Amino acid sequence: MTTVIENNQQPDRLEVGTPLLEVKDLHVEFHTRDGIAKAVNGVNYSVAAGETLAVLGESGSGKSVTAQTIMGILDMPPGKVTQGEILYRGQDMLKMSNEERRRVRGRKIAMIFQDALSALNPVLSVGYQLGEMFRVHQGASRAEAKAKAIELMDRVRIPAAKQRVNDYPHQFSGGMRQRIMIAMALSLQPDLIIADEPTTALDVTVQAQVMDLLAELQAEYNMGLILITHDLGVVADVADKIAVMYAGRIVETAPVHDLYAKPAHPYTKGLLRSIPRLDQKGQELYAIKGLPPNLLKVPTGCAFNPRCDVATDLCRTETPALHQVTGKDGVELTGRRSACHLWKETLHG
Repeated sequence: MTTVIENNQQPDRLEVGTPLLEVKDLHVEFHTRDGIAKAVNGVNYSVAAGETLAVLGESGSGKSVTAQTIMGILDMPPGKVTQGEILYRGQDMLKMSNEERRRVRGRKIAMIFQDALSALNPVLSVGYQLGEMFRVHQGASRAEAKAKAIELMDRVRIPAAKQRVNDYPHQFSGGMRQRIMIAMALSLQPDLIIADEPTTALDVTVQAQVMDLLAELQAEYNMGLILITHDLGVVADVADKIAVMYAGRIVETAPVHDLYAKPAHPYTKGLLRSIPRLDQKGQELYAIKGLPPNLLKVPTGCAFNPRCDVATDLCRTETPALHQVTGKDGVELTGRRSACHLWKETLHG
């Protein structure tokens, strides 16, 4: 039987580097009137305590679906998990009962959603919504929950928290609403936070403030962090390792600095070339040609082949495995894998 933490217990903290979450061969399908869309197709990744994993890719690549499956909010039609494991501290969350999953969700694994205005209830004050975590999981009274909500708002640097605790979501700016979402995720000091596009629709200055706040709080609480984004510029300074997704698959994994220095997949290379640079003033910004594939009709072979500048006949007929990447001397590069038949040519030029 799965062991879970009781409501009145504080979560035990893990040392940095201790395995925390592991996704193994995860498959998720959506059954629609037009057919079966394979939104997640054999995803594998892991994150340890104190570690930041950035999951990158265009819209529709399966990043958010994987996160929602981890959180257990995709367990009903038309979405269906058909294969795989999600191991939290060695326990398969897909085999937990609804009650066991509920106790893990929020208390042990929390999520910051993409659109704070949609995620927050517009008819309830932010103080009430923050306090709900303490009322539900810790049995706190309304007064205790409100006091803790004010503490959290102060912690994420919302000015005049005591005066604003009774305000409603629409009375806050986009950046302040995102801070409220971070406060909500942090309320029970979880082991792991999943941040799904936490800086979407925020201006560059506010983006930097939100990312700095996340990094600071992660270090303080020794949490694992999964950062989902399509913006490589956002994760360059905060991630430890990167998983690049395309059409429901992981196509490349690498330590962050290694991937930025030398990508081993043409898709990753295209994403990096799309980042604006100061030395390209006046030049046309590079864009990957074409569009991501329809998940109802994924191309045969490598899903990226219709958009790839170096695709061969092999790429159009045979799906590449996630190869272990090696240096020119044949020595395996730690943490580096690429799902490309031409990874050697891409990596080594």
